[in-house]
Amino acid sequence: MTRVLVVDDSKFMRTVIGNALEEAGYEVERAEDGATGVERAAAIDPDVVTMDVEMPGMDGIDAVERIMATNPTPILMLSVHTEEGTTATLDALERGAADFLHKPDGSGSRNIAHLTDEVVEAVDDLAAAEVSSMALARAAATAHATRTGRAGAGEATTGNAVAGGSTETQVSDRSAVGPDVPSVGSGSGIDEDAAPVTVDGDTETAPTVVIGASTGGPKLIERLFERLPAALEAKVLVVQHMPPGFTERFAERLDARSGYDVSEAADRERLAPGEAAVAPGGVHLEVASNVGDRLRLRLDDGERVHGVRPSIDVTMESVAARITDPICGVVMTGMGRDGAAGIEAIDAAGGHTIAQDEATSPVFGIPCQAIETGCVDTVAPADGIADAIVDAFTTDGENDD
Repeated sequence: MTRVLVVDDSKFMRTVIGNALEEAGYEVERAEDGATGVERAAAIDPDVVTMDVEMPGMDGIDAVERIMATNPTPILMLSVHTEEGTTATLDALERGAADFLHKPDGSGSRNIAHLTDEVVEAVDDLAAAEVSSMALARAAATAHATRTGRAGAGEATTGNAVAGGSTETQVSDRSAVGPDVPSVGSGSGIDEDAAPVTVDGDTETAPTVVIGASTGGPKLIERLFERLPAALEAKVLVVQHMPPGFTERFAERLDARSGYDVSEAADRERLAPGEAAVAPGGVHLEVASNVGDRLRLRLDDGERVHGVRPSIDVTMESVAARITDPICGVVMTGMGRDGAAGIEAIDAAGGHTIAQDEATSPVFGIPCQAIETGCVDTVAPADGIADAIVDAFTTDGENDD
């Protein structure tokens, strides 16, 4: 039976979430704070952990870091929907958590019953994730702990803490990839000291890059932006499945980590080379036109696509339909098939397509579905995606970082 550890300092939340999971057929263990959660995770080896963010003593962020550094497990964060809660949740994702939900605050129609239904659905998805695919998140937690001096002497170097010890970038082209080969390539480590990719040779003018991801995406997109060279002068659109309130803070984090000017997308905004826009939670992001090397963006609160809004497919299909300059579509970790149709559209428009490989995807749903279309040109590990983007637009010479 699949085992779930529920960590929350509220007895009420432990009870209602635990009961809902038990009714769904899960074996449930409970812990009342972060420190106890870390101990219970080591003792019972759960398949999934639900983790409250704000707890006395050791909070959920520190607990995630410790669990991921020693016993990689899919972790679902639960937080209050406030500015502080949003920042804390993104910190938890940075340290290895797989996904998050926000608790109802009484301000809308969403209530505790909605939350428990969402928790069960999210746990169903996370329980299906391969534990081996959590190695990248484990490496992230270990690297963060080492960087901040918080890991114990053994925590940073024992077991699989560096995800196999490889940070070598390897990519495979479409000639080796087909619908029956879901992932090719290796290199599941995270190189925290990796410099931005060097642009050697000439690059195509005014390229556009669309990046789509879901579960496990925020921390990997942040690392991608750290390595994406400003010298490429691309226009970048990011579609990360997140609810309203989180995407603005996420854009701020990307802006702080990269050479690009990153912001949450606004309706009718014009995006210039060297700028990036993040699709706001709760609306679709489209390209309305491309005039004079600038994209005019449009926000649409239409129907959900694949159950999500913003949708990767909506953005990619608008890019394929309205941009004649060089384009590149990138799909990264996440559940479901959002992005597969978008990759097909970009391929049909003559653009380059990239998918994250299985070894470095915390959840391999979105990249796998895209690869199975037969329209993916390059399959690359997380640390190789920035290299692959530069290679897609380099017309003379080779990229060498």
